[in-house]
Amino acid sequence: MTDLHEIVAARVDRPYAIASAAKRRRRPPSWRGEHGRLMVIAADHPARGALRAGADALAMGNRGDLLRRLCTALERPGVNGVLGTPDILEDLLLLGALDHKVVIGSMNRGGLAGTSFEIDDRFTAYDAESIAACGFEGGKMLLRIDPSDAGTATTLEGCARAVGDLAGRKLMAMVEPFISHRYDGRVRNDLTPDAMIRAMTVAAGLGTTSAYTWLKVPVVDDMERVMAATTLPALILGGEVTADVGAAYSRWGKALALPTVQGLVIGRSLLYPPGGDVAGAVDRAVSLL
Repeated sequence: MTDLHEIVAARVDRPYAIASAAKRRRRPPSWRGEHGRLMVIAADHPARGALRAGADALAMGNRGDLLRRLCTALERPGVNGVLGTPDILEDLLLLGALDHKVVIGSMNRGGLAGTSFEIDDRFTAYDAESIAACGFEGGKMLLRIDPSDAGTATTLEGCARAVGDLAGRKLMAMVEPFISHRYDGRVRNDLTPDAMIRAMTVAAGLGTTSAYTWLKVPVVDDMERVMAATTLPALILGGEVTADVGAAYSRWGKALALPTVQGLVIGRSLLYPPGGDVAGAVDRAVSLL
């Protein structure tokens, strides 16, 4: 159950309760769950203004509903991680929902969806220092490389710095790379195998060390060849909610058979599944592990 009144009361009268809850949180002994993999529920979309799930353009705009869905997902057996921005993770801390979970703080959310500066993706959320102070296990960053947008250079530099800062604290740096282009004023990711190989090789070389770098990648065609581009551990992302649920699970399952793939990071596909059965959708994803 999620009590919004309790959350609001704590934020109004006891803002220090957030830091106290972070200190009390029982950390996981390992990133591996009982299945030997990492199963992460992602919920960092709202901070980029990306609220759509399926046909509902504002699905993630109701925080109480989102928190209820998150708590349902995090309570399911086999779910051992969560990815979010400070506001969401702090709500979950106040609810006591993060014990024994691998917690990944989302870092660069400045590239707001649909803006002219979307590719210049500034680090406006967590940094390595705050992630370490909270006792979280790592940080995530999005790297969209647009050959025609000079803002890419700033994003590359920011991601490289974040990778090094996280590694210096022995924290996971989760990088989500894409080659991107603008079509009719909107940023679209190139999901061809060649583009993903290029994006992954750039991401793998960021920072002063790759010792703590993981990749977050979509399922594309010819995944065996794509994943052969790096030795870095990778997690498969879920992407948009799709009506063809069976095909999505099949693609995730095939990708999990590849040696560098260590688990799943899935958000809207599990939090807002067709039919609304969050627990059932999560359990089905966990079964793939």
